[in-house]
Amino acid sequence: MSAVQVSHQVWDRAWQMVEERKPAADMLFVYAVRTTGVYCRPSCPSRKPLRSSVEFFATNELAERAGYRACKRCAPGEAHPQAHMLTQACDFIERNIDSTIKLDKLGKVVGLSAFHTQRLFRRYLGISPRQYQQASRMEQFRNKLLTNDSVTTAMYEAGFTSSSRLYETANEHLGMTPTEYRKGGKGVAIRYTIVDSPLGKMLIAATDNGLCLVAFGSLESELEDELASRFYASNRKRDETNLGSMVKQIFAQMTEHPVALELPLDVRATAFQRRVWEALRRIPRGQTRTYLQIAQEIGQPTAVRAVARACATNPVAVVVPCHRVIGSNGSLTGYRWGVDRKKKLLELESIQAN
Repeated sequence: MSAVQVSHQVWDRAWQMVEERKPAADMLFVYAVRTTGVYCRPSCPSRKPLRSSVEFFATNELAERAGYRACKRCAPGEAHPQAHMLTQACDFIERNIDSTIKLDKLGKVVGLSAFHTQRLFRRYLGISPRQYQQASRMEQFRNKLLTNDSVTTAMYEAGFTSSSRLYETANEHLGMTPTEYRKGGKGVAIRYTIVDSPLGKMLIAATDNGLCLVAFGSLESELEDELASRFYASNRKRDETNLGSMVKQIFAQMTEHPVALELPLDVRATAFQRRVWEALRRIPRGQTRTYLQIAQEIGQPTAVRAVARACATNPVAVVVPCHRVIGSNGSLTGYRWGVDRKKKLLELESIQAN
């Protein structure tokens, strides 16, 4: 399948969103009508045009550059109110990282009820406000841990009120205890296996907490070097038998249409990376998004380059499907494991999704 065909599939889905007037799509793209010279939000209540008269643009700027003017009814040229509210809420959480923030208080900041504030985060970030605050707090702790002599000092400076609360969430966000993390994962046991896949050699590695690396390469030695560079102080052991179920699930993600793929993950990530990776996992199989669309979805439309970096640093290929992100012109752009593998993955998923 060519990049152009992939792009066509994306816009077919976009047209379906226009037909359904999906409000969530307003942060992803705009559509323009050739016969009127006007572009609109997908949720615009105006009369629906013929599909043959419509073209899609990732941003307002691209639509206007093509000669279209903004619809006066849905005002797509203005900042999306929900994106603005989400940014306000995230900023408030980060300014009050060491405080307990109740939903009703956060709702007052953005002018929503507690229920609608929770739904706003769930819809566009895939996590709750509390989870966003936890991830932001752990990101601060991670940074302070590497510059302070004391774990306790880093803990209090990052806003944790007790060591028990810190250790409750440390495994989820660091993949190890704070002391282990500070020592580069020293003593952490990692099991791995290398198998043949449709994309060449594939390495799968896991701790007792979950999957920590999925990588592709041509040589086993190349993949073992990749694992060693990421977890230099860990105890690494090849395990050909006990990782079989993980191997099967990841193969299913590539070559079948899985009913559910719930692999436990043990990956290090900043709050921003987690938001990007959650957005990637919400991309339906057989579909793609642009880097700009992902940036808009997480409420940071100017962070396109940061989104690209988050995709490039994703340690669990396929499971977090960064291969489903393409350039705004439909090109495949780059991929940590090679553009040819990205193209192959998209072809496999498209065939199975149809």
